[in-house]
Amino acid sequence: MSNSREVELHYYDGSTRTVSVNDTRIPYPIGRLIVSYTDTNGIIMQANQAFIDISGYTRDELIGQPQNILRHPDMPKAAFKDMWSTIESGKSWNGYVKNLCKDGEYYWVYATVVPSFDKDGNITAFTSIRRMPSEEKLKDAIALYATLD
Repeated sequence: MSNSREVELHYYDGSTRTVSVNDTRIPYPIGRLIVSYTDTNGIIMQANQAFIDISGYTRDELIGQPQNILRHPDMPKAAFKDMWSTIESGKSWNGYVKNLCKDGEYYWVYATVVPSFDKDGNITAFTSIRRMPSEEKLKDAIALYATLD
């Protein structure tokens, strides 16, 4: 049986929520890509079936919610600060992310987040594509994240 704990998450917009977190890692679905499309505020506008399946949320529960509902409390804020500064500057970001499932379990992904632009060059949205992480590189990322706030 996995250990479960209640954790209060604090977000950049000042909101908080309490989630149940446990130590059960969900295996990444082999051969599938997790894809979502968000607005410039990180609100989920589209989610593919792989995203729905692994997260444990329904499509209706995901659409209209901030992408950070999946943020695991073990992820350092510095990783997301780096991601947002990179994508808001119009560049793509790649990195390892520990995501939280609806039921408190977790899964690791290697994520690529790419901005979309309108004809005038303004950022209009972000596409996030997540794939199965390399276990060897994931160990390096976990070690690095342990040193960050």
